[in-house]
Amino acid sequence: MYKDLKGKTALITGAGKRTGIGYAVARKLAACHVDIIIADLGHNGSGKNPVKTGILSEMKKMAADLSEEFAVHTSCIELDVTRKTSINKMVDRIKTEFNYLDILCNNAGAVFGVPNAVHTYNDDAWLKTIDVNLHGAFRVSKAMVPLMLENGGSIVNMASRAAKVPPLFNGAYAVAKAGVIMLTKVMAKELAGAGIRVNALCPGVIQTDFTQWRFELEAKILNSSIETRETEMLKTIPMGRLGETEEVANLIAFLASSESSYITGQAINVTGGQLMEL
Repeated sequence: MYKDLKGKTALITGAGKRTGIGYAVARKLAACHVDIIIADLGHNGSGKNPVKTGILSEMKKMAADLSEEFAVHTSCIELDVTRKTSINKMVDRIKTEFNYLDILCNNAGAVFGVPNAVHTYNDDAWLKTIDVNLHGAFRVSKAMVPLMLENGGSIVNMASRAAKVPPLFNGAYAVAKAGVIMLTKVMAKELAGAGIRVNALCPGVIQTDFTQWRFELEAKILNSSIETRETEMLKTIPMGRLGETEEVANLIAFLASSESSYITGQAINVTGGQLMEL
């Protein structure tokens, strides 16, 4: 529990699924008495995206549950991070309902066109993947920073282990997340004088729908089973287990609090020891 977070306001994008990292972050911050804005597409999105997105009816229920359990003000917003008009509507809504923002977690992400090597990757799928993961974080940050300038705050961008260790046949995602790390460093330098700290997280293999999809995809490609793929993955993780969404959320709460007041511009690994280099 971080007492200094009480009464602050946080926006978490890509937070519309109870099984995802975004909702775990929302729940952790709500437990710290932070007012919460859950943002996600609000509909099924593109059928070509294997990563499920939040449905508006579910988002409303999640926001209501957080409000009831933790006695905080919550809201949910339909957001497409690839559309400026959608982001502008969100800005207007937040200004009206909350007036300012203290914490931003750019968690929205997607993959398209996998599995493919770079030389066989569909151009549109490549660009769409980068647009959601990298440009989405840029667009939302650009829109939200003006609401943070008066009081300062903390921004956490969701990168990935894939940003530092290239995966096979998922190049667009890796390139986008590597860009998120550099975006984080640029923002950290530019916003330090305004009292806004910016950090990135690089999760490894976390228990989410995305990880389940990954194991299914690998099993199909390698003519193996999901159980075998998971067992093989665990052998590469010194701690011998997959990570939990709550473990990622715990670090984000720390980075949002004054306990991390001298930390900015970092890309922190959350991988159970699977990745140890900077």
